[in-house]
Amino acid sequence: MKFNLKVYCEKTRLKEIRDFVSDKLQSYTTDEVEINQLVLAVDEVCANLIIHSNACNAQESINLEVLVNDDGVTFEITDNGVEFDFSKYQEPTIEQVVREKRKGGIGLMLVNRIMDKVEFLSQKNSNKCILYKTFSRNS
Repeated sequence: MKFNLKVYCEKTRLKEIRDFVSDKLQSYTTDEVEINQLVLAVDEVCANLIIHSNACNAQESINLEVLVNDDGVTFEITDNGVEFDFSKYQEPTIEQVVREKRKGGIGLMLVNRIMDKVEFLSQKNSNKCILYKTFSRNS
């Protein structure tokens, strides 16, 4: 099944995104921990796009496409903001984050741990993040 949501780049829209993802997953997995982890991963990517890629510009939007079936889910999140070069991303260690007293910096690390595969693709004036996850067998 395929579901779509378009939201403007305002931090207040993150709750709408979380609720949308949770609602769409309920019919495909009963594992609440897994649902919460997936909601967290999508929320983190969307927050990064809203804040960093689009500077919370309410004139800009992000599109979330959820492709879900009994085996798993794929999230495709697209925007027209500043490109993120995932190949240059170096995941920090928890020790680095603590030592440097960073306010943030662990979001993508969490996304990488939760999802089976994470891709960032950029084309002219368009960015896409694709998140893949196979549901656990106890769903």
